Amino acid sequence: MTPADDELGHGDIEAALATRRELGARYDAELVDGFAERIERAVEQRVAEQVSLQQRRSAAVAGAGARQLALGIISLVAFIPISIALGVNDAFLPLLVTLLGIVGVNLAHAWQSRG
Repeated sequence: MTPADDELGHGDIEAALATRRELGARYDAELVDGFAERIERAVEQRVAEQVSLQQRRSAAVAGAGARQLALGIISLVAFIPISIALGVNDAFLPLLVTLLGIVGVNLAHAWQSRG
């Protein structure tokens, strides 16, 4: 069955009630069992989707930590020669702008990784 076939809706309930009226009360157990099986499949499918979504989120957060560490190390390695060159030339404002830019990139990455 396709996922669209398994979806339970108001029409399914009406169809089950109409079938009960046609067949009589002696088929109640079979109708209820069939309907209960469809409900169970729908619940199992939704639970599986939620578990899968949570696993993907957990994996993304775990990977973000390693990327954040790598970005921090690269930022420090890049800032050292930049700070030396700008410090020797008494360029305090460009040094400050560079530092704020590197900090901004790291903060943006950290914020994006948490969301």
